Amino acid sequence: MSNFENSPAKQGYTFPAEWETHTATWLSWPHKEASWPGKIESIYANYCAFIKEVAQGELVRINVANQQMQASATQHLQQAGVDLNLIEFYEFPTNDAWCRDHGPAFLVNRSTKKKAVVDWGYNAWGGKYPPYDLDDVIPTRIAEHFNLPVFNPGIVMEGGSVDFNGAGTLLTTTACLLNKNRNPHLKQSQIEEYLHNYYGVQQILWLGDGIVGDDTDGHIDDITRFVNEDTVVTVVEENKSDENYAILQHNLQVLKGMRLPNGKQLNVIELPMPTPVIHEDQLLPASYANFYISNAAVVVPTYRSDSDQKALDIIQQCFPQRKVVGIDSTDIIWGLGSFHCLSQQEPEI
Repeated sequence: MSNFENSPAKQGYTFPAEWETHTATWLSWPHKEASWPGKIESIYANYCAFIKEVAQGELVRINVANQQMQASATQHLQQAGVDLNLIEFYEFPTNDAWCRDHGPAFLVNRSTKKKAVVDWGYNAWGGKYPPYDLDDVIPTRIAEHFNLPVFNPGIVMEGGSVDFNGAGTLLTTTACLLNKNRNPHLKQSQIEEYLHNYYGVQQILWLGDGIVGDDTDGHIDDITRFVNEDTVVTVVEENKSDENYAILQHNLQVLKGMRLPNGKQLNVIELPMPTPVIHEDQLLPASYANFYISNAAVVVPTYRSDSDQKALDIIQQCFPQRKVVGIDSTDIIWGLGSFHCLSQQEPEI
């Protein structure tokens, strides 16, 4: 067992909610053809539209492999009209683009005004997509560049598998965190101990399964997200013959029974699922819950579906102070993730 004596939590660090002010958003420039077979060129316009929205309120820091990739990225960004003064490139090569999962988990200590990074182990969702050696070291490379302390828990964890209310509560799924392809040597209670100690949370709420087609084994950021300290949005499927129907109904019932540490019931807001997005006979994990909360806007993936506008309206009601922007993710989701999976926030102190 790990010794938690000098853990981030013991030192006063916590993981802020995503809606708290960011210094920057981190991305890893998409370059792995195998993640978007035959389609990678088609994703850049909407990927850059996402960057353009985020860059209106904060820096966007992008990991690239080399000068050649940076030049190509710059060209795409210029075509999209992105203000390049708000873009910073870092020559930290990655295997893939999913920065939510391989990027740094930034912690803050509010009393010392210090920032730190947790470098969880990363194994490409249970060893599904080797190699992942470059992705695995990204948090430490970024921390060393900025001279930030690094904590190494020594177990596998992905950013998309956890969601935070910024007030001590973490939401996750048993389907992902208890999967034998992550940390088979740990029981649920032991994993909770790591979450408490390395994210600085007091309470862990567990949902069950994720949506069908999600190759991460059920990441929370495709199903249920905090939108404030005591409110979540959760996706539900209206079509009873859809294979997501029962899974999402079960999660909905579990959420309704949850209580926060102060005894308060969670406010649960239902979000529709888009019309199924199918590519080459594969049901893709298209979900409106994969939105990203930036300083300037909440960017929501859309899917050319009749439900798009309804989902945008619901999310807009959750964020009255922020602009909610829908960006077409129909091609991006062929990579089995969207804007939240692609990004990682760096909080401001």
